[in-house]
Amino acid sequence: MVNKYTVAPEHSGEWGNKMEYTASYNTDIGIRKSTNQDSLAVRIIDTPTGKAAFAIICDGMGGLAKGELASKEVIYAFCEWFDTKFVKQAVKGTFSVGALHDDWDNIIQVMNQKLGNYGSANNFMLGTTVSAILMYKGEYYIVHVGDSRVYELTDTAKVLTKDQTFVAREVAMGRMTEEQAKIDPRRSVLLQCVGASNIVQPDFLKGEIKEDAVYLLCSDGFRHQISEAEIIDKLGPKATPTNDELQYGCVYLTELVKNRKETDNITVIVVKTTPKE
Repeated sequence: MVNKYTVAPEHSGEWGNKMEYTASYNTDIGIRKSTNQDSLAVRIIDTPTGKAAFAIICDGMGGLAKGELASKEVIYAFCEWFDTKFVKQAVKGTFSVGALHDDWDNIIQVMNQKLGNYGSANNFMLGTTVSAILMYKGEYYIVHVGDSRVYELTDTAKVLTKDQTFVAREVAMGRMTEEQAKIDPRRSVLLQCVGASNIVQPDFLKGEIKEDAVYLLCSDGFRHQISEAEIIDKLGPKATPTNDELQYGCVYLTELVKNRKETDNITVIVVKTTPKE
């Protein structure tokens, strides 16, 4: 669900209005699976120092029991952090990168333990990827586990995250080519995920937000059957002057992926940045 609401400043003063955010998303069970194990959330708020946007995708493990439960539980944990801790920090002006890193890492570790314990108690395994982005005061912050992705779309599609998969590691080590990785049957084998790994070491990234760009988060089912050029053509900033085009692009590419016989769940979130006039 996309949630938009306003955080009232604790003290009166000038509000920053440097960046506008618009968001859209689409999620689909796909052509073969009986449940949609992907989960997502989006927040766009006003703060005393300008707008903030938060988006997260979790892809429950298709080969593991209760993947949909794992993805939803992690989404809930991150949304609770945003709705309570981040909102309070934004209002009081106490936000810091160090606290963000600690908060996000703590959520990952607590949920990994919680889901692992739940699985052990019920004799099955469950797990999920996590890819989340916070956009605030001109910077983006990303936490990432697994093979969901975050892209920065301008004239090109730049992948901001690194896939934590067996084939990605083999490509990085020079033991497999990109072309071989795309068709390897092990392409969805994860090196770690939240809930089914003894130890989880999230990737944390930070960068400057670009104006007139689109930040795209997706589960791996969204990207396997389409090219980066097709993503730019339908969801790049030039193709999405309004939110209607943004939504259309999400749905169009989802249907294109299904027509090309992708068997996984398919989920995409887009957050577009524009300078406020």
